[in-house]
Amino acid sequence: MPFLIGFVMMCTGFYMLLNAIVVRSHFNFGHSLYSMGGLSVTSGMIMIPFIFGVGMLFFNSKNYIGWFLTGGSLAAFIFGVISNINFSMKHMSAFDLIVIVVLAFGGLGLFLRSLYPPKNS
Repeated sequence: MPFLIGFVMMCTGFYMLLNAIVVRSHFNFGHSLYSMGGLSVTSGMIMIPFIFGVGMLFFNSKNYIGWFLTGGSLAAFIFGVISNINFSMKHMSAFDLIVIVVLAFGGLGLFLRSLYPPKNS
């Protein structure tokens, strides 16, 4: 029974915690992803080597430069998207936060305690 109660408490608490997080992004094709010296690299600029890489791969799939351009551009693009994400919490009262913490971590403790075998005294 503690397993089920702890699991339900844990799931409810972590659901409420994740529901209270707001995710915002500043990402667009004109926004600067990286700055190197005085040069600002935008995500639109990253698409140029990607286009050339894809063209090279369709022409000859064994071309290492095409693979390098395509893979490097995709990695830079994904990194740029992830680095432009902002996480923040919704406005909540102290009571809301206490309920979330008690449900999430109290449920986690009860859940983990139910996984250990009972002590024979």
